[in-house]
Amino acid sequence: MTAEKLQKVLLSNKDPFNDILGQEMVKRELKSALLARRNIIIVGPPGIGKTTLVKNLASLDIGAKQVVRIQGSPDLTVEDILGDIDPIKALKFGPLSLEAFQKGKIFKADKGILFFDELNRCPEKLQNALLQVLEERKTTIGSYDVDFDLDFIFIGTMNPEDSSTEKLSDVLLDRFDVIYMDYPDKQRIEEEIVSLKGKKLCDVPAGALRVMVTFVRKLRESKDIEKKPSVRATLGLYERSQANALLDGRNTVSAEDVKSAIVSVLSHRIKLKPSLKYTQSPVEYIEKQFKQLDLDELLNERDDEG
Repeated sequence: MTAEKLQKVLLSNKDPFNDILGQEMVKRELKSALLARRNIIIVGPPGIGKTTLVKNLASLDIGAKQVVRIQGSPDLTVEDILGDIDPIKALKFGPLSLEAFQKGKIFKADKGILFFDELNRCPEKLQNALLQVLEERKTTIGSYDVDFDLDFIFIGTMNPEDSSTEKLSDVLLDRFDVIYMDYPDKQRIEEEIVSLKGKKLCDVPAGALRVMVTFVRKLRESKDIEKKPSVRATLGLYERSQANALLDGRNTVSAEDVKSAIVSVLSHRIKLKPSLKYTQSPVEYIEKQFKQLDLDELLNERDDEG
C-alpha cells in the first residue's frame, strides 16, 4: 500500500469506517495511529466490532491488496507464522540453502494488512518472535537469519476478559499503540446496529426491538454479572424472536416472542459473580430480570426517544 493513498483516505471528510456505527473516538484514534504508521492493538470484549473494523480498513482504496488473518491460539507456532525448513527441499538443495526455507503467513501480508486476531492467546515463544520482527525486521529460524523486508500494517486484537490467554509482555506491548473499544454507548446506536446487521424474517416493531436492546443493556450494566452479553446477544434475540413469531403463524414480533428466546440466547453468554452463582443459575437470573422489565412502557415509548 502507499502512504499517500492511506493519508488521503484517512484525511477525507467521508467516514472511512462506515461499517461501524458509533464508536467515533475509536475511529479517530485508529485513523491517528494509521497516519503515524504505528502498530496497533484494539482491546475490547467480544462481539463489539473489532474484526469488522479491520475488514472495513481492508476494503478501503489504499492499495492494500489483501488482509492476512492469523487466528491466535495456544497451539500456534513460530513456524506457522514466520516459516520453516521444508525437509524435501532441504534434501534437494541442502539444509542451509534459501530454497529450503518455506515462507510463513507473515510474508503474504507484504503490501497489505497483517490482522492478528486474539493476539494474547498466542504462546510466549511466538510473542517473542514477533517482537524481534517488529523491532528489527529480522528473526532467526533454525540455522537461518531471515530478513523481513516487508511493508504491512500490523493490527492485533485482544479480549482482556478471556481467562485462557497469555499475558503480553511489557516489551511487546511497548511496540504498539493500544485502542480501547467498548459496547455501543447509546441505546439508539445499538438498535440501529441490530436493525441493519440482523436477519430479516418478519416485522419487528420498534417497541419489541426496544425491549430486546434494553434487556441486554440492563444485563451488561448489572453488578451481579461477571461475563457480559455482547451485541451478538442482541442480534441473537432479534433473529430468534422473529423465528418464534413465524412458528406461531404470525408476521410481527411480540414481547412474548422475545421472552421465549432469552434463555436459549443469553444464559450461556453471561457469568454470575461468585456471590450469586451458588444460589441461582444463569437461567433463573435471566428470567427474574426479564420479569422486572416494564414491558408496557417499553412497547409504547415514543420511537424518537432514547
